[in-house]
Amino acid sequence: MADSGRKSLLSRIASGNLAPVDEEHSILGHLQSLLNTRQGDSPCVPGYGVIDFADVVHGFPGTVQQLSKCIRATILEFEPRLKNVTVRHIPDETLLTLRFEISAQLVRAKGKSSSSDMIWRKAVPVP
Repeated sequence: MADSGRKSLLSRIASGNLAPVDEEHSILGHLQSLLNTRQGDSPCVPGYGVIDFADVVHGFPGTVQQLSKCIRATILEFEPRLKNVTVRHIPDETLLTLRFEISAQLVRAKGKSSSSDMIWRKAVPVP
């Protein structure tokens, strides 16, 4: 059985397991889901996800900046627990992989201590 950090809120309520969830683990899981979803794949929220990299692959390397901006805008729109988001392309020796580094700060509820930094690196194979 999956730990409470992997289960949805409704699943945790239904099971009676309302233990606190590791917020950073939850955010990383959501980012992974968000950045592996293509815009238009979610019928309820058509703008959820990132543009299909296959649509811009022919413009490389010029489109890397466009992809970085798209990833940043998507995170800002769909992950409200993060602020000061930056996305940086990390050059790779091969042309078959795109690497991006995402840096952000956690947004803390009022009354909680200072925000902490998160850095997430993701390699994306180019189709």
